[in-house]
Amino acid sequence: METILLSFEALANPAIFVAAMMGVTWGILGGAMPGISPSITMALLLPFTYAMEPTSAIVLLASTYVGAEYGGSIPAILIRTPGTNAAAATVIDGYEMNRQGKAGLALGISLYSGVLGSLFGLTMLVLLSKPLASVALAFTPPAYFALGILGLSVIATLSGDNLFKGLVAALLGLMIATIGTDPVTGGNRFTFGSSDLLSGIKPVMIMVGLFAMSELLMQAADRSPSKQVKSSPRITFPDLKLAKRLLKPQAIGASIGTFEGVMPGAGGTIASFMSYNEARRWSRHKDEFGKGSPEGIAAPETANNAVAETALVPLLSFGIPGSNSTAILLGGFLIHGIVPGPMLFQRSGEVVYGLYGGLLVAAISLLFIGMLMLPVCIWLVNRPRPYLSAFIFALIMSGIFSINNSLFDLSIMMAAGVVGFFMRMLKFPFLPAVLGLVLGYLVESNFRRSLVLSGDDYSIFLSDKVSLGLLVLAAVFILGSIGKRLLDFLRKPSLSGTKGDMA
Repeated sequence: METILLSFEALANPAIFVAAMMGVTWGILGGAMPGISPSITMALLLPFTYAMEPTSAIVLLASTYVGAEYGGSIPAILIRTPGTNAAAATVIDGYEMNRQGKAGLALGISLYSGVLGSLFGLTMLVLLSKPLASVALAFTPPAYFALGILGLSVIATLSGDNLFKGLVAALLGLMIATIGTDPVTGGNRFTFGSSDLLSGIKPVMIMVGLFAMSELLMQAADRSPSKQVKSSPRITFPDLKLAKRLLKPQAIGASIGTFEGVMPGAGGTIASFMSYNEARRWSRHKDEFGKGSPEGIAAPETANNAVAETALVPLLSFGIPGSNSTAILLGGFLIHGIVPGPMLFQRSGEVVYGLYGGLLVAAISLLFIGMLMLPVCIWLVNRPRPYLSAFIFALIMSGIFSINNSLFDLSIMMAAGVVGFFMRMLKFPFLPAVLGLVLGYLVESNFRRSLVLSGDDYSIFLSDKVSLGLLVLAAVFILGSIGKRLLDFLRKPSLSGTKGDMA
């Protein structure tokens, strides 16, 4: 209670209000630009924080993180391009709703769920900071390996009707994840002598290529006249009936987002995909997923916005940045001579309480600022298709180029677009490939580190209690998905036979 009161007292400083609202606005813009990740959006602001008061500077950076995590859903819904890695799961049903002329409702659900996720994550950050941080410290390399396996266990669910094609797509993602420097020996792998590949291939380049560039190529290859879908230029929030239906996926997203956020290295991407998978598993409307389900937007958006708040738990309590974005925020602390860790609350408590208050302002202002900005985004989507395609192409190219100012990055993205084009033609799913790409490094690096620690003793994965629990949970998910497929396969002949008897 004392923490909450001190946080509200910090809001007496008007500079915190201004910093929070500016950060959210800039974050939404950065997140909505394909290729501009939350960490890049925050890094662009970092030089401007030198002359700022410490609390306002930290609030500005943290609010930018909150805004960017939400902003990634805007292009995911409107142009099939995830603005951030965590928004990849939103593409599945968000873009389908846009194609059905429901862009206003899809963006309303995304904004509504994002605000709920942010508020829930902030509550967990304030009330459970130290207990959750102790859980995060319990994660050893075997536990992180098991966490990655748990994330990969949803591939069977994300593969659609053809499990084989889903596994092939996942293997493609895992193979791309091995490109670069070996995480244990430091040797070069699959770089073919190119220095541009030493640091590996950033997931955002592959994701933009698979989702956005392949879509443009498909549109260019389609010579049949198509009727453009007109989206309402007005944000539509869910009515009472739909809001009740969304409570379950939002609760799932908030829970998984909190769990993933407090573990360094997990991040919003894993939380989004796992939330999407679990929302579909427990939904009464499973058939709508992948075809424009509002639950398929609510779950991942609640999750990745909850992560943006709870990811600060290990940073504040132990000085451990669990992602690129929190590493940038750590830099903001250090610029002003503040060292996050166990003594932070004693030495710089006013900064922490100001941060809590600023994040509350950021979560609430996210709703109003989003409402002001989203109609403009929808209006842009309703422009004639040739102009819109040219604009999207320029946006993609400029966004990817701005990451490293590298033409090589553009070639990687274009190559991923061509691969995505043929995957569409052959009906291979994208999501297993993205999941394999994102989790590949986490799984491989921690698997090999575990074996180094144990002297090649594989029992380390079973002797670690956290690792064992996660592996058992992954096995339950895999067996459950396989069992469901077998039941569906066995039911089909009986259904056809029943129809024949009735005839």
